[in-house]
Amino acid sequence: MKPDLPTVPLAPPPPGHSTNLVGVPSGLLASPAFNEHPLRLHISGVRETSPALFRMLEDSTCAEEAMDAFQKYMAAVFGVNEGPERRPRDDGAPRPGPRLFRSSYRRLLQGWGFDANNPEGAVLKGWVESRFGLLPTFHKEPLGRYPSRAWMTYVEEKMCARFHNNSIQLQLDLLYEYCQWMLARYTFPSRRHLTLYRGVNDLSEHHVVSTLSRREAIVRQNNLISFTDDREVADQFGDTILEVQVPLVKILFFNGLLPGPVLKGEGEYLVIGGDYRVQMSYY
Repeated sequence: MKPDLPTVPLAPPPPGHSTNLVGVPSGLLASPAFNEHPLRLHISGVRETSPALFRMLEDSTCAEEAMDAFQKYMAAVFGVNEGPERRPRDDGAPRPGPRLFRSSYRRLLQGWGFDANNPEGAVLKGWVESRFGLLPTFHKEPLGRYPSRAWMTYVEEKMCARFHNNSIQLQLDLLYEYCQWMLARYTFPSRRHLTLYRGVNDLSEHHVVSTLSRREAIVRQNNLISFTDDREVADQFGDTILEVQVPLVKILFFNGLLPGPVLKGEGEYLVIGGDYRVQMSYY
């Protein structure tokens, strides 16, 4: 039997930026109160500056058509379905030499699937930081006081020049808005929350803000974190299962949002973090 978690006094909201691009104060966005009573979120200006995409989505008659519309738009605007290219010569002929690396949201998601603490994961956490104002709490190791070696590693990786081309921030903005559109239109049109799970071997990567009971606590999640909708899958990743009610407005990606082998097989959801009320089960 696991011992009770020590009682921790209620802490202030997670540190974050004073401004963000979603119009909700970062402290409120990170709070359990927001998670229980979510507000609609949109990244400022994204839908207004990409009207063609959302016209294409509105014209769809099913989820598959919407998925195809998103893929075609991203391919046309960012070339994300194509491999790296050689820069052409002035006469139009292919230039010999190494191929150019074209960053894309799909590459970042695939990298996250291998290791959320690699540079791709840092770029994704940096995007959450810039759009939602929430600072990460973990990257390779806990991110404590700033400055520190852990923070410098995170900052270096989130600014990695290899991934900051091809308007990668805008690509991620569009991915979020597309995900929100799909959730509201086709996937969960009448839902505000989903029950999701995460398996951990201990809570060393999390900060327990306060203990509510032996099996319930407020736990500070990283600013971007993976959950699954399959409890048995979560059980494979640790002997402590965290069960959370995640507001749909905090979902960046879910299994089935995109075609192809992107975070498939584990019912994975990428969720914007903050302080969540969690139910804990022990095995």
